[in-house]
Amino acid sequence: MERFYSDEDYLLLSGIQHMAFCERQWALIHIEQAWAENVRTIEGKYLHERADDSFEDETRKDIRVVRAMPLLSHKLGFRGVADVVEFHRIEEVSEGVAIRLKSRKGWWRPYPVEYKRGRPKRDDRDAVQLCAQAMALEEMLTVAIDSGFLYYGQIRRREHIVFDKALRDRVDELSKKMHEMMDKGKTPKAAKGKHCSLCSLKEICQPKLTIRHRSVEKYLARMVDLGVKDY
Repeated sequence: MERFYSDEDYLLLSGIQHMAFCERQWALIHIEQAWAENVRTIEGKYLHERADDSFEDETRKDIRVVRAMPLLSHKLGFRGVADVVEFHRIEEVSEGVAIRLKSRKGWWRPYPVEYKRGRPKRDDRDAVQLCAQAMALEEMLTVAIDSGFLYYGQIRRREHIVFDKALRDRVDELSKKMHEMMDKGKTPKAAKGKHCSLCSLKEICQPKLTIRHRSVEKYLARMVDLGVKDY
């Protein structure tokens, strides 16, 4: 059964990259409102500020570039902002995959473009964020969007991302998990791994302490059990 989200239930779309990276990181940021900046987050913020300048919309030849475009998805329960949405003009009439733009001739096909500071990742955190943006745009514009682009500042190159069924299913899975965790309001324990060294919240998270920590309830139960055995 499909869930319908009310206004207060909407989550930040950008948070899906945190969830894909680490459930605890997402909870610390979006449930506990904790945040810490490192060099990576500061550089990333600067790159996004340049991409999100809403006064720099432009049209070059057959491409209309729209920056800082608001996004809303009723199906995913997300709201957010796309760094850039490019509309590519196509010659043929393509209702369902392209739209009309005000004061512009022809049909225009949308492609979301997300800016990242570093290099392509081994995991799918960037791809799911871009796909979630595309799924929101599909709802808003009533079109099908088959692909988009991730621009990486360190290599100064775009990566073409195809929004196949597996990636869309992954977005659905993560979005449901985000809403479930927000409803419960509970931050999961850390799952320590190599990704911890890359996390800006490492000092706040304290994964080693979290993993070693036992709940008071379990500790008392163990002590009682030991006490009983001693008699």
